[in-house]
Amino acid sequence: MLTRRHFVATTAALFSSPIAGAAFGEPTDLGSYQAPIVAAPVSPPSMWAKWDAQVTPVNYDPATSNPWGLDKRFLPARVDANDGLTPGDIHVDAVARYLYHIQNDGTALRFGVAIARGNLYEPGTYTIRRKTKWPTWRPTEDMILRDPGAYAQFDNGVDGGPNNPLGSRAFYLFVGNRDTYLRIHGTPQPRSIGGRASSGCVRMVMAHIIGLYGQVSPGATAFLYPPEGSVSAKS
Repeated sequence: MLTRRHFVATTAALFSSPIAGAAFGEPTDLGSYQAPIVAAPVSPPSMWAKWDAQVTPVNYDPATSNPWGLDKRFLPARVDANDGLTPGDIHVDAVARYLYHIQNDGTALRFGVAIARGNLYEPGTYTIRRKTKWPTWRPTEDMILRDPGAYAQFDNGVDGGPNNPLGSRAFYLFVGNRDTYLRIHGTPQPRSIGGRASSGCVRMVMAHIIGLYGQVSPGATAFLYPPEGSVSAKS
């Protein structure tokens, strides 16, 4: 996603040297004012293993570890999948608040999720075209316009890390070549799992999506069902 920050950082590299004082937003001898250059948010790969350990419980067992106080039904489980589903695809049951990842043996891995508030949830069929460890984040322009008090402060983006709203991992949902800005991602607010909490995305516990991440390939299809729709596994 191209943001003002990316544009400023990119165009700065096209010139041999900055005008004296311009980098600090000071007036120049040209009589104009130049805004300070804002660095893009970062997520140093050297920190990823440390952050993974930070958000993963000691002696972690996906089926039983629950320091988050979730309803037990939202812990990862293997269930029988409905017939005819494509292995590798993801199905989100917005009614029960489950995400299913279809396996090759007729089963599915099931995880608890949170979905978007009100009409911000967007059912549909999407392609996962990108996935990222410890992603950076910037609110969309619509989010900033809708709730500037909550989001305008993050206009310059947020570095990757345990407090980033996208958490430990993210799957990016596209329609064709168009980024929808919808994500399936980890969350630093695990107690929201089972509810309606986000501004459009599907949230997972960070330790859970770390376990799922390596099994999901770019090109997989993600089906987000309506809140009053159907389920995709024999749960």
